[in-house]
Amino acid sequence: MKYYVGIDIGGTNISTGVVDENYKIVGKGKLKTNIGRSYEEILADIIETVKLAVDDAKLTIDDIRWIGIGCPGTCNTDTGIVEYSNNLRWLNVPLLSDIEKAFGRKTYIDNDANVAAYGEYLAGAAKGAQNAVVITLGTGVGAGIIINGKIFSGSNFAGGEIGHTVIVFDGYECTCGRKGCFEAYSSATGLIRMTREAAEAHPESKIKQLVEADGRISARTAFNAAKMLDDTGMEVVDRYIKHLACGITNTINVFQPDILCIGGGVCNEGDALLLPLKKQVAENVYSKNSAKNTEICICSLGNDAGIIGAAMLGKSYDGVNILKNVFGNK
Repeated sequence: MKYYVGIDIGGTNISTGVVDENYKIVGKGKLKTNIGRSYEEILADIIETVKLAVDDAKLTIDDIRWIGIGCPGTCNTDTGIVEYSNNLRWLNVPLLSDIEKAFGRKTYIDNDANVAAYGEYLAGAAKGAQNAVVITLGTGVGAGIIINGKIFSGSNFAGGEIGHTVIVFDGYECTCGRKGCFEAYSSATGLIRMTREAAEAHPESKIKQLVEADGRISARTAFNAAKMLDDTGMEVVDRYIKHLACGITNTINVFQPDILCIGGGVCNEGDALLLPLKKQVAENVYSKNSAKNTEICICSLGNDAGIIGAAMLGKSYDGVNILKNVFGNK
């Protein structure tokens, strides 16, 4: 059996797993990212999660063929440098070489949304598609694009930043510095902001009651209020889905993929999210009269997509035909 390590660096957690050649995660390690710390402090915790995952798998680092990293931001896959990550506040950090030095294993790196898309493409909801887009609704809006079986990252490794396309001109400020980005409206962070504003504006609403009862606001608060037939909750959910549908429609109009998968905690709402979303996209997408339209579905791997995709990066960069023979000659 062959084993690989996948590191998924998120805005909340650093999640690392040991993945076997059947895409099964056999060991895990996780620590909080704690954004705002220095690069060196976060690097130390990344290294620690690898050790935890390998120990959990009851293996040693000598059993690992290579390590793959999914990291937010612009990751130069040639040099291994994270050139810019606005969420982590990193600029030109040598993450790949630092991990290689720590473990003596060949290491690969790509954007975290790219590797999550790759994981879904290899083993999840997008398996078997030739062209796919995977959008993750989390702290931000990440997107990974697969074209003809390969990760698309543009000529400067920054391609696929769908979250930083504008859907509301001069709207809410995004972490990237622009205003009105898809991410500012359709991320879990954006939904929480809209929910907070609605609760403050409508103290009589069930949203406000839920916030006071829970002592916090989550991405589920507005949906829970909507299920209670709260007018304010339904208005927030409707507005959120309209923004999400706008961004997804734009994405389909550009790429026309076989399948577009959405992931992230908000997708736990299931049909309450998916059915109105599909309806609005179908009404607005340019290709609505086409014989073949993009399928929209919810990701199937959850938080494991990034780990699996990162662990398998070596197969992509080694030039293996991943559709026909993912694991090379047997």
